[in-house]
Amino acid sequence: MFISTPDWVKDAVFYQIFPDRFARSERVAKPSNLEPWDAPPTKRGFKGGDLLGIVERFDYLTELGVNALYLNPVFQSTANHRYHTHDYHRVDPILGGDEALRALLAEAHRRGMRVILDGVFNHASRGFYQFNHILENGPNSPYLDWFHIEEWPLRPYDISQPANYGSWWGIRELPKFNTDTPAVREFLWGVARRWIDLGIDGWRLDVPADIDDPPFWREFRRRVRAGNPAAYLVGEIWHQAADWLSGDRFDALMNYPISRACLGFMGGDDLDVGERPGGYELRRLSAEEFADQVEATLAWYDWEVVQVQMNVVDSHDMSRFQGLTGGRVERLKLAVLFQMTFPGAPCIYYGDEIGLAGRGDPGCREGFPWNADRWDHDLLAFYRRAVGLRHDHRALRRGRLARVYAGDGVYAYLRHLDGEVLLIALNGAPSARVVDLRLPAEFLAPDAVLRDLWGGEELPAEAGVLRGVRLGPLSGRVFRRR
Repeated sequence: MFISTPDWVKDAVFYQIFPDRFARSERVAKPSNLEPWDAPPTKRGFKGGDLLGIVERFDYLTELGVNALYLNPVFQSTANHRYHTHDYHRVDPILGGDEALRALLAEAHRRGMRVILDGVFNHASRGFYQFNHILENGPNSPYLDWFHIEEWPLRPYDISQPANYGSWWGIRELPKFNTDTPAVREFLWGVARRWIDLGIDGWRLDVPADIDDPPFWREFRRRVRAGNPAAYLVGEIWHQAADWLSGDRFDALMNYPISRACLGFMGGDDLDVGERPGGYELRRLSAEEFADQVEATLAWYDWEVVQVQMNVVDSHDMSRFQGLTGGRVERLKLAVLFQMTFPGAPCIYYGDEIGLAGRGDPGCREGFPWNADRWDHDLLAFYRRAVGLRHDHRALRRGRLARVYAGDGVYAYLRHLDGEVLLIALNGAPSARVVDLRLPAEFLAPDAVLRDLWGGEELPAEAGVLRGVRLGPLSGRVFRRR
């Protein structure tokens, strides 16, 4: 099958925002019982972040180099994370309502920035109209076939017994849609198209594999693309899933296998292997093992797909990278340099760039500290520089990758496209390394001269070998052919 993906994603740098925790605008009226912004986050508390708060911070995002946003759910919900959808046709009033989303889209598009929303279509909430109708009317409700009802009376709040209706992971707050019902399918497809027509640039789909129904997703794609042929569809699937990326369902997945590989190599001895993000085991990786995993993930999918994979270092569903690696900022910098020089679209989780290091839920969902005295400014400068590097070199956005070296804690690789060649060398060891790098003759002449893009040093190759390349502890270098 012919595979086509949105061209703009190949040049995108995403920024993921958890709307309740990023920024609060005085222009959005708020209820009174909000948590203090700088207090530790809780599972049930609201801090009152909103969409106009994001708009008011667009200069910050532009300076960071971000040109695409991924927003966690924004629709009306009784949960701070808004994965318990109450009304799919209304933006949550605490976020500023529909008008705030329109304002955000208008300003984002004025700046050339794309916006994708989180689509939660596997399950709704106890307050969702059709489910609430069942709670009020029992077997007499005309909406029984919208959900998976097992017995009566329903137990939506009786935690002493299991839920007696289908729900996501048995969580009674999240009744699961019955997508075999034609009315449910039409409802969800209609929601997807409604917000595309309003102007969003795509969907990140929450737990889509739980709707194990290829025809549903094929029609979902058809309806979305009919509204916006360049809409991006990316699924939250934590493992290899080539059948989802064969051209008829999604464009890409959130690249959690690469996230785990980065933790394994860049995290080194500081990695907390006791945590299992997404239920997957973490393990420390040598440079050789990391290089093998990188090449394996690149081989899983068509190159058109690889170029638009959403490459995450962490997210709202796992501890932050610094939290998992003992707060060693050098390890995060190494992972970010890899992320920005690897095929696919990098996605920064809000606050990583200033040093947030929260563990687990809700620790990884803290309020963004807008008091700049609390920022790691050196880390922020590093992010800006790494993002800028990606924007400056098309080979880093669209070029192929070729391994040059892997051993003794060092991984080096080329990115190449239309004559532009960049060499990236990463040292995951806690001590300095000096290595000789043999340059592939098909990309670089035996007497090529490479220039360090950050340090300015020039290194001449001798008979195709770059000799004595020094890498500081937990650091990387990027060279370009002069």
